[in-house]
Amino acid sequence: MSVIEMNRSTSISLPGAVSSEIWQKTQESSAVMGLARAIPLPGLGVTIPVILGDPEANWTGETAKSPVKRAKLSKKTMIPYNLSVIVPFSNEFKRDLPTLYDAIVQRMPGALAKKFDQTVFGGAEAPGADFDTLKACTAQEIGTNAYSGLVAADADVADHDGILNGWALSPKGKAVLLNAVDDTKRPLFINSVAEGAIPMVLGAPVRQSKGAFVAGTPNVVGFGGDWTQAVYGTVEGVKISLSDQATLTDGDTTINLFEQGMFAVRAEIAVGFRCDTDSFNKLTKA
Repeated sequence: MSVIEMNRSTSISLPGAVSSEIWQKTQESSAVMGLARAIPLPGLGVTIPVILGDPEANWTGETAKSPVKRAKLSKKTMIPYNLSVIVPFSNEFKRDLPTLYDAIVQRMPGALAKKFDQTVFGGAEAPGADFDTLKACTAQEIGTNAYSGLVAADADVADHDGILNGWALSPKGKAVLLNAVDDTKRPLFINSVAEGAIPMVLGAPVRQSKGAFVAGTPNVVGFGGDWTQAVYGTVEGVKISLSDQATLTDGDTTINLFEQGMFAVRAEIAVGFRCDTDSFNKLTKA
């Protein structure tokens, strides 16, 4: 989808139910939002504690003092960054409002979810210094021996005092695992061809996302990690507005909505993301 900028607008708010449905579908479409913990995010940001180590219990004798052990904590600041998309429509969509709403709900969530996931997974530049990405996390190769690479990722997360409790796979990552077989040529990660899905890997749930693919040498096809160490937050969900008076700039093309019998819908979220990057591994395939 092209990047479109709206430089003049007379906006009309759409029904709140449309915004709510778009936000719900954005969360469903995003692997990161499906796996990470959600928190409310104030407009000015918030300082969140990051747990670096748990307190340790110890045995004590009768009437002996219990040991005092403090958890190791750090702090990070999460601030909201704006993520938006504008989609133009012909005026014919206005003839039937349910059709318009359906079209908006179908097109908007995927664009927002994909860009958010791409940014978290390092396929797009972070919007600022207070937005964490997994671009530089430890890599495990799964193209040659998928099972060995997945176990290595699980072990590395454990070495950093985490528990690998979720995977985010790109469609290409799913294909790698579907092709993985044992010595007798039986698939490792599915029960049957008819099933065709990979709901769990090494006991942890799997979410799919196009944003989990990062082209490179080698390609990144997925991620695994301890998602209790990842947090995202939004200020007020998705804001939706509609305009038929704006001028849009789509690359080198200028669109005057009024002159061309069109209107545009803008979806915007103010969102932040923070995590302990040591608790994640990326999966690569040459």
